[in-house]
Amino acid sequence: MSATTDRLISPQRLVNYRGNWYVDAWCHLRRGLRSFSVDAIRKLDLLPARARSVAEAELKDYFETSYGIFSGRATRTAKLRFTPSRARWVANETWHPQQKGAFEADGRYLLTFPYHHDTELVMDILRHGADVEVVAPAALRTAVKGALERALGAYRVGR
Repeated sequence: MSATTDRLISPQRLVNYRGNWYVDAWCHLRRGLRSFSVDAIRKLDLLPARARSVAEAELKDYFETSYGIFSGRATRTAKLRFTPSRARWVANETWHPQQKGAFEADGRYLLTFPYHHDTELVMDILRHGADVEVVAPAALRTAVKGALERALGAYRVGR
């Protein structure tokens, strides 16, 4: 079990994401916005002090510009190329509100969108197996390749 940390937070909103509840809040310890998984909160106390209020525009900028539940202002752009057989399905999906997609002459589909952390993104890419290639950035390509190599290692003879 990981270590617990006491936090003083100013809750801003509750968010249901992929069947889990999170509280988006101002974290006074880290002096910034953070998301906290509600099911990971072990104890809470209501304090008499007023919560710090954060403008809706700032919340949107921080929590909604990056990919998935891992918030933070997007610092990278993912470029994913899907095979023609997967392209028609992916073209109808929303991976990110600011995504851009285009079919290529050979029927493949290039999807581009901003992100910050790659943890959830790597998992979502892996579900497409051999039908997706990470074109950029190199660090994301390396992360996906490493995850595929570890998965393959679990199936090697003698294990």
